[in-house]
Amino acid sequence: MKGILFLTVAALCLYGCKGTMKGTVEHVHAHEAVEHVHEGHEHGDAHDHEKHEHGDAHDHEEHGHDHAREEHGDEIIFTREQAARTEFEVKEVTFGTFRRVIKTTGQVLPAPGDEAVVVATTGGIVTYANQNLAAGYAVKKDDKLFNINTKNLGEGDYYARVNANYEKALAAYRRAQGLLADKIVSKREYEAIQLEFRNAKIAYDAIAGQKTPRGVRIVSPMGGYVKNVLVKDGEYVTEGQAIATVSQNRRLVLRADVSEKYFSVLKSIRTANFRTPYDNRVYELEELSGKLLSVGKAASDNTFFVPVSFEFDNCGEVIPGSFVEVFLISSPMERVVSIPVSALTNEMGYFYVYKQLDEEGYRKQEVVLGANDGRHVQVVKGLKRGDRVVTKGAYQVKMASASAAIPGHTHNH
Repeated sequence: MKGILFLTVAALCLYGCKGTMKGTVEHVHAHEAVEHVHEGHEHGDAHDHEKHEHGDAHDHEEHGHDHAREEHGDEIIFTREQAARTEFEVKEVTFGTFRRVIKTTGQVLPAPGDEAVVVATTGGIVTYANQNLAAGYAVKKDDKLFNINTKNLGEGDYYARVNANYEKALAAYRRAQGLLADKIVSKREYEAIQLEFRNAKIAYDAIAGQKTPRGVRIVSPMGGYVKNVLVKDGEYVTEGQAIATVSQNRRLVLRADVSEKYFSVLKSIRTANFRTPYDNRVYELEELSGKLLSVGKAASDNTFFVPVSFEFDNCGEVIPGSFVEVFLISSPMERVVSIPVSALTNEMGYFYVYKQLDEEGYRKQEVVLGANDGRHVQVVKGLKRGDRVVTKGAYQVKMASASAAIPGHTHNH
């Protein structure tokens, strides 16, 4: 009985011991598993953190590239080789003096005494002395221009009639001189005969040296060029009729027509620039020995414009009679940013210039303009002192911008 009881107790103790060991082992394994999971979590966190940092760096790098592309995306590349093939110039913007401008229209006219009208000294059929006679034909003083023939007219040859009247008056005058000495004619009669003789002599002297086989010749009264021919070859003309104009073309007059609203500031005008329509060139009167002649005190008849006149030397390229664009130069303005007109480009009514970024890089810059004297223009907004601007060749830079693509461009700014 005791033996059975002992075996039972021993079995129970052995079972309890196995359960305890099993629990201990399971607990140890569970603890190791927890530690392993924790280590794995830490390793995952470290890997994720490293991945996150790498991703942030990559995103930051891409953002930097995007920013660089955005910063230089509007840059235009115009190489030194391209610039060398055209007239190209870049200048730095500075402050300077610029004068106020009144923009208007006007006309170039011959100066007083610079032109002479050629008239017919007698009536008859006019013929050209030179078949090349036309506007622009160069002449010297006393060069023959026309012949006027009266032989086949009803009144007969004019020269023959004038010569006959002169000889008749001369004979009567000489006879009267002898009769006056003998007191056969009165003093009053003698004076009448003398007057008739003098008139006949004036008419004769006017054409005495101009008689040719083709008629009475008409000569140029001055050297210069033929401005216009007013008659056709073979046309009938009357005595005193204008048949041509000869101009020296040395001095010209610029007449500007100014609106009445500027009347109060006309007293400050001293010079002007003007642009011709046939060559689009701007002339400065200061470079042509120009001077102010007069400023009108009232508007012209049937207009609302006040005339302002200047006189200047003709450089040989200005056409008298042409209508021009006039820039009247008025009082000065200090510390003004101005650039040559050649630096401007126009797109849909907006004006742009090209700023230099580096040796071969440029950027289009919109500008707001002020006064314009034909050669330079005031910049109110868009540029500052120190900016470098393309002043010659802006159109070529504009053409280069049409196909400008700069991926991989590595200019440093």
